[in-house]
Amino acid sequence: MNSQVATVSSPRPRAKGIILVLIAATFWGVSGTVAQYLFHQQGFSTNWLVVNRLLFSGIGLLFFSHTVGKQNIWSIWKNKQDIFRLVIFGVIGMFGVQYTYFAAIEYGNAATATVLQYLAPVIIVCYLSFRTKKLPAKNEIMAIGIALFGTFLLVTKGTIHSLSISGSAFTWGILSAFALAFYTLYPGSLLKKWGSLLTVGWGMLIGGIGFSLIHPPWNFQGHWSLSSFVAVVFVIIFGTLIAFFCFMESLKYIQASEASLLACVEPLSAAFLAVVWLQVSFGPAEWIGSFCIIATIFILSAVKR
Repeated sequence: MNSQVATVSSPRPRAKGIILVLIAATFWGVSGTVAQYLFHQQGFSTNWLVVNRLLFSGIGLLFFSHTVGKQNIWSIWKNKQDIFRLVIFGVIGMFGVQYTYFAAIEYGNAATATVLQYLAPVIIVCYLSFRTKKLPAKNEIMAIGIALFGTFLLVTKGTIHSLSISGSAFTWGILSAFALAFYTLYPGSLLKKWGSLLTVGWGMLIGGIGFSLIHPPWNFQGHWSLSSFVAVVFVIIFGTLIAFFCFMESLKYIQASEASLLACVEPLSAAFLAVVWLQVSFGPAEWIGSFCIIATIFILSAVKR
């Protein structure tokens, strides 16, 4: 699942930045498909994978923040307002976006779940329009229409009489988009003050600790094998830590807006791998719907808000 935040770019070679963000987006997309493999073929549960991913990834990002970023990881806990916002971000934002995304994969597939999550920018546009009491711009209205049409094709294959995915998969996918919208908007002040490594690291750890009270990380179900072990390691190490680190490094060389557009490789890589590796049925209507939803990112990138 992706973590896109803004920072200041520098005039260093763009090629390195492009390669880094493409690696990050590909790892994010592939990790979703690997999670589908764990759920559907190895009997793993969303609860176990989410709680362990949050805990281990949170610890890993805080380690990066301390060793690479040279930050005092405890400094964020000195301000009561920051503590309150951090806990809300961890419990609702970070845990919410992780759980809903993986639940959508468990009940459906990685391709559909990842594409549905990319409806988040459209939700953000609608929220900001409501908050500012201003109608969306023409480009934004067009993006909303295209996104709705793409969603229709994705979940129905163009046939209004039936869904191509389960109702649970669709519901969790839409909730994932709302969770990603909240996750994107809420921690703005924390990111500006403390940076992304520290904020996201603590957010993951807080979300993981909170969920541990409901589902302990040792409460496991599934089948351990060499392939399932490698898959879990990939989701945590490559699909989270390395992917996030590559994305943050890319922002040293390219603008955040460019990185966000290039990160659209994520749903495409998830869809491609799900079709090729796990034989997920993905026909012309689903591909057209996916491209419609991804196209909204490019349309909205032209609108300053």
